[in-house]
Amino acid sequence: MSTTIAHYQNFTGAKADKFYKATLFTGQHLMIGLNCLEPGQAQSVHQHGDQDKFYFVIEGVGLFTVGEEVTEAGPGHVVWAAAGMPHGVENRGTERLTLLMGIAPAPS
Repeated sequence: MSTTIAHYQNFTGAKADKFYKATLFTGQHLMIGLNCLEPGQAQSVHQHGDQDKFYFVIEGVGLFTVGEEVTEAGPGHVVWAAAGMPHGVENRGTERLTLLMGIAPAPS
């Protein structure tokens, strides 16, 4: 497997009890991961005090909360949560929600 190129489908998966997470790459300044949420699963609203984060919707539709804004986003949409901004996502659809996610590692 390449250390610089990955196909997201090689990292998809499912868990019955909570959403599935996989790490594609981890560097000194950025971690890239994949989140798969089956219908009815959610990532609770949370925040990272000193880390910016983005989600890129690959498949499915999610209901995203970022601060006070709550909106649906589907394939091709990018959702941004600046450091300290509460954020979360819920899959209210009938298909898996697959998200490419990037987050700056916590400062050392």
